[in-house]
Amino acid sequence: MGLGPRFHATYPTPNFEDIKDFADYNFPLEAYDLIDDVRSKIGRLRQLGIDELVLQKLVLSNSRTVISKLLITNDFRIILPDYNNMEITMRTLPKAVFLLFLNHPKGILFKDLPNYKDELIAIYKKISARENISKMEESIDDVVNPTLNSINEKCSRIREAFISKFDESIAQNYFITGARATPKKIILNRNLVVIEGII
Repeated sequence: MGLGPRFHATYPTPNFEDIKDFADYNFPLEAYDLIDDVRSKIGRLRQLGIDELVLQKLVLSNSRTVISKLLITNDFRIILPDYNNMEITMRTLPKAVFLLFLNHPKGILFKDLPNYKDELIAIYKKISARENISKMEESIDDVVNPTLNSINEKCSRIREAFISKFDESIAQNYFITGARATPKKIILNRNLVVIEGII
């Protein structure tokens, strides 16, 4: 293919001008690999003589998929009403992170996460029904620390919760995405979000 050898086994950590860019740098590298893989396979299909219109239909075939509303119930369950009331389950801290990002349609830069610590704690308290969260304070501190990988781990848990239910072409509307050095966000149109209680 003329692309030369490609190696993906390791990703060396660069020298950061700002250590707060650590989590952002490590945000799903897998997505870039998948893009490369799709691009390569489309190139191979072209080499095999597959018509360009067929390729366009293949790529665009998922664009007509119905995207379900997202319902957050009074007891903080995550329901997709248009998919037969499918429930998306996740542990409390990833769910708190999910609800934090749902509250911020424009997204959040990972380096700015410390500014959202109080909001994340408030959300965690509501969904866990615990006033005293001293046992979780260290975990929450890790999540909002952009020099650690904890936020990426929570984003991965959120992604897995949706991917386990349906295809990524649909799931990507619900989990946290974003390019490196940009705000990470849930891209779902907020007109499709229904919140019964107060987050």
